[in-house]
Amino acid sequence: MTIKDNEHVDLATPAGPMRTHIFRPTAPGKYPGILLFSEIFQVTGPIRRTAALLAGHGFVVAVPEIYHEFEPAGTVLAYDQAGADRGNALKTMKELASYDADARAVLAFLKTYGPCTGKLGTMGICIGGHLAFRAAMNPEVSGGVCFYATDLHKRGLGQGMNDDSLLRTKEIKGELLMIYGRQDPHVPAEGRAKVYAALTEAGVPFTWHEFNGAHAFLRDEGYRYDPELAHLCYGMAIDFFRRKLGEGDRRDANAASGPAETKH
Repeated sequence: MTIKDNEHVDLATPAGPMRTHIFRPTAPGKYPGILLFSEIFQVTGPIRRTAALLAGHGFVVAVPEIYHEFEPAGTVLAYDQAGADRGNALKTMKELASYDADARAVLAFLKTYGPCTGKLGTMGICIGGHLAFRAAMNPEVSGGVCFYATDLHKRGLGQGMNDDSLLRTKEIKGELLMIYGRQDPHVPAEGRAKVYAALTEAGVPFTWHEFNGAHAFLRDEGYRYDPELAHLCYGMAIDFFRRKLGEGDRRDANAASGPAETKH
């Protein structure tokens, strides 16, 4: 499906306006909504391409700037040491309650956004995986996809680095798809085991996948990118969201566009 990828809204939060980027199919109709959380670098080129890919498969995707309290709207941190240092510093400067308020603001927007069916999911990458996990605690979220969610196992999110994410696992009422790379030093084997045990104990329905991949294997920039693994995992995520959220008017939109023209 062709998409629109140049829209944004500034959503009100207790900490001020939050620039949120919208990616959606151009075809009229309604489509399920996905709250997509970025890495610590905010809405970079790779994150925009991930959002576009999801939108092209028939979803309305909203991508908030996670550090809107600290950086001007539109700020993108570079994939270098300075950008990593800034992103990691802001990760623990921001109040945990602000992360949660941000998630609620985006979910509330999607729930009433015209092109959205109101069926909602969350997805995130790196810190975004952790944020997607927390956002899935909201009862309107039917499913969440977490790519190598960082700091879950060591309670390292927000001011004080003492988050309660695993302690609140039972609040997740939907289903989760958890994806990790075995060669990811940010989430070692013992950390992954801790998250797995918490989900199992809480009785949350989830699917767990570990692959031979490094941290950031999904990011299509840099030496850790694994195109084959990324392709596989995107397919898993899309299938998951279609099962949990439905397809909205995707079938009707595809039919309306007519058969694809083939040239030889």
